[in-house]
Amino acid sequence: MLTVLRRADFRVLFAGVVATMVGESALLLVLAIWVKELTGSSSLAGITIFAVVAPALAAPLLGWIVDRFRRRPFLVVAILATVAALSPLLLVRDRNDIWLIYVVGVLYGVSMIVVSAALNGLIKEILPEDLLAEANGVLQTVRQGLRLVGPLGGAALFTAFGGSAVVAFTIACLLLGAAEIWVLKVREERPAVSELHWLAEVGAGVRQLFGQPALRRSTIGLALAVAVVGMCETLVFAYVDLGLHRSPAFVSVIVCVQGVGGLTGGLIAAKVVRRLGEIGATAVGVLIFGLGFGGFAYPNLALAFVSAAVLGVGIPLAIVGFNTLLQRVTPSAVMGRVAAASEAVISTPQALSIVAGAALVSVVDYRLLFAFMAVAMAAAAAYLWAGRSLSTPGHPSVIMPSQGGEVLLDLDQGRVG
Repeated sequence: MLTVLRRADFRVLFAGVVATMVGESALLLVLAIWVKELTGSSSLAGITIFAVVAPALAAPLLGWIVDRFRRRPFLVVAILATVAALSPLLLVRDRNDIWLIYVVGVLYGVSMIVVSAALNGLIKEILPEDLLAEANGVLQTVRQGLRLVGPLGGAALFTAFGGSAVVAFTIACLLLGAAEIWVLKVREERPAVSELHWLAEVGAGVRQLFGQPALRRSTIGLALAVAVVGMCETLVFAYVDLGLHRSPAFVSVIVCVQGVGGLTGGLIAAKVVRRLGEIGATAVGVLIFGLGFGGFAYPNLALAFVSAAVLGVGIPLAIVGFNTLLQRVTPSAVMGRVAAASEAVISTPQALSIVAGAALVSVVDYRLLFAFMAVAMAAAAAYLWAGRSLSTPGHPSVIMPSQGGEVLLDLDQGRVG
């Protein structure tokens, strides 16, 4: 992990991304808590998350837009546009204003897609292939570690000062992140103008996603897993309310404990990818993820904390495995479209499962739904594991200083490149 942080260019990018992550970790859960507090409805709170993931339906088009620009300036502009999109939340006062939260949620979802696509491209632009897993592991470690303080801090700020204070804090973090990414020095060529019809260009990401065997297996496996994960966005409020008899804000405590596991998963993710390959690591992550959901089938406070921590370990393993594979096998020219297409293929089932969870939670016991989620994710993990040979384990590398610059040393093979 320290290897990639020795690179000055990645440190600058890392600082900017972390600033935006801090703001996101404080706000995202608060949006759902905000709706729950204003309406008292778990279903309406879950639909808040649906609003955020719904733009995945337009992801291929959004990815095409990303690929038409250089990564660094586009990333800065996208973050600044997010600041403008969040500003209407400062006007929310009562339940009659929840439509503003939903509208901003959709715009925030658009932002998350284009920012993620541009970031994947920028990481591939500045790092050698051998360090992609390390970089993804570092970012996931921070993202999951922020779950220890972000949701609790956001919920505390929300409880003490209201939603507007959380929004203002997030905007400040995004502005800081944009400023830090702006000073990043990276030489990027202007994307070539294609002679293909724009519809063919938009579809290029989907063709790459399903034309490459390893990427196809990994995408389908993750899509099968998240086809049930979205139900948790609503079920967790029912679990906290009916099972643990706590207030909606207690969801932030569950997420915080999940961050403990996520921190561990982020720290070991690169090693797991090197040992098992990207698809193998993704399979293990999905299986662990499912085990965590299984624990929620029985409402008990101690078990809730254990299950949340277990679930947290699985998330970064799956994400780092998939992202590393995507970055490694995708040409830079279509990275935005492929990343966005994967977002569409994976997030669309998640969005539908959020709606399903909001509908089912009132007619089916949430405990049965959590048990079903665990079984479904175990099946998805088995599908991924069966295709693990499509991506071979990698080798750890370090950056060695030299008079002519930096030299990449493969520790397992003794190669220098």
